[in-house]
Amino acid sequence: MAQRYHIFSLPPELLQTLTPRNLISRTPPRAPSPIPPPSLAQNNARACNICLGAIFTDVAEQRSHFRSDWHRYNVKIRLRGGSPVTEPAFAQLVDGLEDSLSGSASSDESSDDSDAVKALVSKIKRTSRSPSPSEERQTPLTAVTWFHSPPSTQIGVYRMLFPIDTPATSYLPELKSMQERVEGGRKWAMFMVAGGHFAGAVVQVSRPAEEQDLPAKAKAKTKPPKPKPETLILQHKTFHRYTTRRKQGGSQSVNDNSKGAAISAGATLRRYGEQALRDDIRNLIQDWAEDIQDCDRIWIRASVSNRRIFLDYEGCIINKGDDRLRTFPFPTRRPTQSELARCLLELTQVKTSHLTEEALRAQDEAFLASLPKPKVTPSAAPAPEKAKPQRLTKEEEVYREKWSRLLDMISKGRLEPLRSFWEREGASLGGVDVLIPEWTGDRRASLLQVAAQSAQEDVTRWLLYELHADPCIPVPSSSARQEDEDANQSDASDAPPPQGTGSRHTAYDLARTRVVRDVFRQCAGDHPDWWNWFGAARVPSTFSKEKEEARDEKKKQRKKGLKEKMREREAREREREGKPSDIEEERIETKPKPRPRDPMAPQKLGGSSGGADGIIGLTPEMRAKVERERRARAAEARLKTLTGMRR
Repeated sequence: MAQRYHIFSLPPELLQTLTPRNLISRTPPRAPSPIPPPSLAQNNARACNICLGAIFTDVAEQRSHFRSDWHRYNVKIRLRGGSPVTEPAFAQLVDGLEDSLSGSASSDESSDDSDAVKALVSKIKRTSRSPSPSEERQTPLTAVTWFHSPPSTQIGVYRMLFPIDTPATSYLPELKSMQERVEGGRKWAMFMVAGGHFAGAVVQVSRPAEEQDLPAKAKAKTKPPKPKPETLILQHKTFHRYTTRRKQGGSQSVNDNSKGAAISAGATLRRYGEQALRDDIRNLIQDWAEDIQDCDRIWIRASVSNRRIFLDYEGCIINKGDDRLRTFPFPTRRPTQSELARCLLELTQVKTSHLTEEALRAQDEAFLASLPKPKVTPSAAPAPEKAKPQRLTKEEEVYREKWSRLLDMISKGRLEPLRSFWEREGASLGGVDVLIPEWTGDRRASLLQVAAQSAQEDVTRWLLYELHADPCIPVPSSSARQEDEDANQSDASDAPPPQGTGSRHTAYDLARTRVVRDVFRQCAGDHPDWWNWFGAARVPSTFSKEKEEARDEKKKQRKKGLKEKMREREAREREREGKPSDIEEERIETKPKPRPRDPMAPQKLGGSSGGADGIIGLTPEMRAKVERERRARAAEARLKTLTGMRR
């Protein structure tokens, strides 16, 4: 059976041999570079500040040294954080190379680096290269820190036992200081709450300083006394309240916050249970206040909502930022007294293992191999800077507001406000034939095109007759394509035919209704000398009221003739269907008369056969209703017949 150690009473011989255990495969931290000796250049002007002991008698010798392999090698090593070497040491390095091509003598070659310098520098790169951040795997921090005692003993201690913000290098001194006994012994407070269950205890986890150890030798005849336990429970309490619905999980307050307050007897009982549980726990902590103040660690297992029971209330004993607060670093079960005892044993009992160096090395390599490789995140290209919107002056804002109002009145056909607005602002906007600015986002080029496409007859007439708007202004290509798509949606047969891609379009082509197109044709007939109506404006013909009336009359006559023909055809069909043939007349004459029915004879329910055709297409509910009415009428008829016969 493996020997068990208590965290506060480790054997002294074990403590003396403990060392912090790290991963064997992890490379040790790089030692700082040694400080180079003071340079001789301060006493001699002709000396090298990098190479050790290099002094020159003249300028030629100094220049020759700067071209040598020894100086270039020291420069490269110095740039990589290494230490320069002396000339004999460099000669030994060159001799150790198998394929050395040049020594430390100076040369007049044009190349900057010789093969020897390149080989030596690359060799140092291979031996001293540190793993790159992309290749190095981040070792996760575990809850247990391990110490090693030669030859094959390892002990593990939970990190939560050490003070907060203690570096890993200080764990061993802290562990040794924990073996010192204090007056009254070390105390812990342990609390658990979940699902309406609560368990709490104040425990003495180490022996007091005034308690003496038992003598090593005892009389042979007397029985050795039983050793005192390392831990002693000073206070403990458990209770339960109804706060959670069975097989549902979650407290009633959490459910109320997420779904709204439930109105039921069970919800009321659970709310009362939560309040009673909170009051019971706080009263208990108040009773244990003196013992809790003497505790070195306060262990709390609670959810976020239940954690407010212990902290952040008026007159609280445990402050939120207390350095003694800890959470259990392992899974726990339902809060009970036995669970508190198990957690106390888990925290105070040191974990032990007995593995050799080879087994540890194999275990570390397997652990490192199991770690996921870090994902190489490609450097994201810098996002292009968004062009800042140009800030408008007050005059520009007023100008744009005028254009927005003008286009809105034209598209909605508000002629009277448009007249008054144009009298005030028409000249400042540039006249009736001014092109619509691009910043408006409008695909039309002129005000006449906006009115024509919006099917505003009065506004179009006002622009053509009073303001003499130019109908020959071409439409931009994007709006022309849209006009070709909408050409088939016109409400008259005289709509302009769709044009091919690249053809010229005008305001007349944008008109979708006949009344607007008639305005263009009428203006072309009244004032043919104003514009090139039949050429650049693309108006097909002039508008003549007499011709239009004659054309309408012809259409009416044609429709009237068609209606008369249809009436004649229908009359002939009715005559043909209404006049019976000789065979049908004979059948009608020879048809026997129906026999009178016996009122006492059985009759079919449901009416005549024609009644079945009357319920075709009805829903099942309506059919059932009709059937009930038929049966009721049949029953009434039978009753009337019976009563008439009795009379």
